[in-house]
Amino acid sequence: MKVKFLNNYKSSIILLVSILLGGIIGLIMGEKAKVFEPIGNLFLNLVFTILVPIVFFSISSAVSNLENSKKLGRILGISVIVFAVTAIISGLIGVISFKLFNPASGLDPAAIGSLLKDSTVKGAEGVGVLDKIVSGITVGDFSQLLSRSNLLALMVFSILVGLATMLCKEKGKAFSEFLNSGTAVSMKLISLIMYLAPIGLGAYFANVVGQLGGQIIKGYAKIFGLYVGVSIIYFFGFFTIYAYVAGRKEGVLTFWKHSAEPSLTALATCSSAACIPVNIESAKKMGVSDLIANIVMPIGVNIHKDGSVIGGIYKIMFLFAIFGRDFGDFGVLISILAAGLLIGAVVGAIPGGGAIGEMLILSIFGFPPEALAMMLVIATIIDAPATVLNSAGNTVCTMIISRFADKKKYD
Repeated sequence: MKVKFLNNYKSSIILLVSILLGGIIGLIMGEKAKVFEPIGNLFLNLVFTILVPIVFFSISSAVSNLENSKKLGRILGISVIVFAVTAIISGLIGVISFKLFNPASGLDPAAIGSLLKDSTVKGAEGVGVLDKIVSGITVGDFSQLLSRSNLLALMVFSILVGLATMLCKEKGKAFSEFLNSGTAVSMKLISLIMYLAPIGLGAYFANVVGQLGGQIIKGYAKIFGLYVGVSIIYFFGFFTIYAYVAGRKEGVLTFWKHSAEPSLTALATCSSAACIPVNIESAKKMGVSDLIANIVMPIGVNIHKDGSVIGGIYKIMFLFAIFGRDFGDFGVLISILAAGLLIGAVVGAIPGGGAIGEMLILSIFGFPPEALAMMLVIATIIDAPATVLNSAGNTVCTMIISRFADKKKYD
């Protein structure tokens, strides 16, 4: 079990150790650590160049492979509603908890902005809301789709390409195979690039800590502590509420009786996909029908990611804070919530969606590309608790779906 645990967490452990070593080197060398900046930039540039192909091929191929079927209408409809409601609740918790405890307090926005060459927020003042929406989801020329600054527009275009391919049926099969092949190649390429992540992020972190001192490390430590605290509250508090909605007192007792295995599996494997078999079996033990368990669980693993929603919102608000941008306005908080839901619940269904989601944050809110490394660090340190919320939460959601789809009663 110990060996299996180490194997599952090997890449995360190596990445964390590299980041910690980079931080220590940065503290020791101070401003001299700037010598590591080119190495960090090399890794980031490689990631930036693969993003456009990944977005296009992964989204287009996923849509083109969809089957035009209505046989699962009722179950899927209820599933979407349940997943959406729980995702919004987790998103609100993320926004409120960060606003209350702001783990970025004490950081120097001027120093960080100067180090990362802060850019102007997209969308100049005076531009109407509709104009912002249009400019965000479309561009005026095909060549502009090839820029990482227009990822949202590229996603819309990719969905349309995939849809057109699917509707062409037999005539579109060859192009669909090309999209599938492009996805496989681009995903293999990003996996090769990620072999450089320990060196690249370690070098980048050494430079950042060397320039800023220990304040950035304190910020990450505060985020980790806040995320773990919120995860514990959400896991025990809100999962209990969801179980009560599914079956009142008996639903709560049933859920917690069978929740240990999927929760521990998620913590041990750090992979939502690896948890699908045990989640299905646990859902069945909770009284969920075979049909709902077998259909909903794989879908939930892809699009129901409460932990990722909270994590995505933390990343956005952390960047707002360290760059000295105000997130106290209600409209700004709503946009952050919407982006968190998009990134955590929708982009998570796309192969390589993590990197796409983080670049989408930079594109939507106009942060400099160099801030990607900061989000990768956050993603690494919250990976384990986020996986528990993402994966184990699907079991209680299947209970709610069963309640309304099958009229399941626990009392």
